[in-house]
Amino acid sequence: MKSINPANGNLIKEYKEHSDAEAEAIVKAVDSDWQIWKKEPFAQRKTLMLKAAAVLREKKAAFAKTISEEMGKPLSESMAEVEKSAWVCDYYAVNAEFLLADERIQSDASKSFVSFAPIGVVLAVMPWNFPFWQVFRFAAPSLMAGNAGVLKHASNVQGCALAIESVFRLAGFPSNLFRNLVIKSNQVDAVIKNPKIKACTLTGSEFAGSRVAMAAGKEIKKTVLELGGADIFLVLKDADIQKAAKVAVHARMLNNGQSCIAAKRFIIDQSIEKEFLQLLHAELDKLKIGNPLDEKVNVGPLARLDLREEIHAQIQSSIAQGALLERGGAFIKGDGYFYQPTIVTNLKSGMKLYHEESFGPVFSVIRFETEEQAIQIANDSDFGLGGSLWTNDLIKAEKMAREIESGGIFINGMTKSDPRLPFGGIKKSGYGRELSHYGIKEFVNIKTIWIA
Repeated sequence: MKSINPANGNLIKEYKEHSDAEAEAIVKAVDSDWQIWKKEPFAQRKTLMLKAAAVLREKKAAFAKTISEEMGKPLSESMAEVEKSAWVCDYYAVNAEFLLADERIQSDASKSFVSFAPIGVVLAVMPWNFPFWQVFRFAAPSLMAGNAGVLKHASNVQGCALAIESVFRLAGFPSNLFRNLVIKSNQVDAVIKNPKIKACTLTGSEFAGSRVAMAAGKEIKKTVLELGGADIFLVLKDADIQKAAKVAVHARMLNNGQSCIAAKRFIIDQSIEKEFLQLLHAELDKLKIGNPLDEKVNVGPLARLDLREEIHAQIQSSIAQGALLERGGAFIKGDGYFYQPTIVTNLKSGMKLYHEESFGPVFSVIRFETEEQAIQIANDSDFGLGGSLWTNDLIKAEKMAREIESGGIFINGMTKSDPRLPFGGIKKSGYGRELSHYGIKEFVNIKTIWIA
């Protein structure tokens, strides 16, 4: 298993993979520590989770460097990711006991209530694009709920995976409560079948999600899936266009365009399309592309060579079908997997960039004439993760937000995740929720207790 620097194509490190027997032994050790951990009071869990947040902040610079080297995001974004991971640890450390408090319910009993008990070891299959945040937004609530975790991280970010494992050890958690499995995708089914694994969570592609869901379904084990997205960035003619364009560039180019909730389909009122495009060009001109370890760089490389080829193929296919290339659309010469920020307009139904998730720095622009047509375009997708809606008419915005099929809509702001708010999608973007009180209750036994 190799970690390769996408900025130059150089090998960072090779990692020896765990055999199926070694993975089984690790799961057994995790379950053993869980038998003790599940009995720990919230006060002890809180103390350790706050220490985990402190470790993240203390080692933020080193962790951020590992992130940027392994998957290519700008160093400033990697620093922010580590800080956000510490935030989610803080949030659940402080709030878990309240979120999982017994819920009294009036019934025909003298007393009836719902309790929330841990279920055991949860397998997390995680992607490379937010290698710390994706893991901690699962781990913090799961461990605070009294569960244990095993991580199957993406093969190209094993340095991050081992760093995350070290955070919990340095914080004082039981040494095997959260472990990393250095395994390939074809070994995941065997881990899911292990009777000590009680549930699975996955963030990743549709294909990976369907595979994990099938394997878990055969074993009657719960799954939470956060899959792809083709998030809208819908701009009405009465919007603050300058602000919208500025945020649009950040919402699309964050993480070099490699985010499930990045703005991807820019649905623009035809009366303001020309002005909006001019503003997009102006904002893109300000960006500096280069080595992600350079603090002045805004845009780094794509994480892998195949990802660059895939985004290029989507763009070329759409142009061949009649879309118009406004900007970019080509590899950047030199070392690494860099790609030009790209704007494609005149997109129609049937084109790849209209329908497929695009994981890279491409703005897919679709114009509309009426607001009814805008909603139809927004919902004309197999995905439904997030979305951004821009208008100065907030009454209309709320009405339209309710009609758009997605797990979240952000009005006059970019789509983002927040520990206080539920996060997840519908349709092929997955099911279940992470974060907030909804997320911490995904992997607990919601138990009814009735007393005569």
